[in-house]
Amino acid sequence: MSTSVMSETTVRLTGNAVTEVKSLLSKAENAGKNLRLYIEEGGCSGMQYGMVFDEKREGDLISEESGVSVLVDPISANYLRGCTVDFNDSLTAGGFRISNPNAKHSCGCGKSFEA
Repeated sequence: MSTSVMSETTVRLTGNAVTEVKSLLSKAENAGKNLRLYIEEGGCSGMQYGMVFDEKREGDLISEESGVSVLVDPISANYLRGCTVDFNDSLTAGGFRISNPNAKHSCGCGKSFEA
């Protein structure tokens, strides 16, 4: 399997995001997997973010953040380069949030954006 390791970090994770991802990766169903971020069409602004625990695939760009491997496919990398992923465990507006400097417009929920 051929993969590429990024010399620059494609996506940054905050300390809170690293802690939550490591906690989720410690569960049996996620054993041996990595965090994958991707972009797909949809959402209220045209494109939406996706996050899943997955295995490495051919052509993936891989960056490392505090011991967490982040996988991004080459097409999604064009939209995600420079993004920061944060995690908040509050009851309102909790969960993962992606801050994307490449987005021209983001929806109110932060789950989708316009490129």
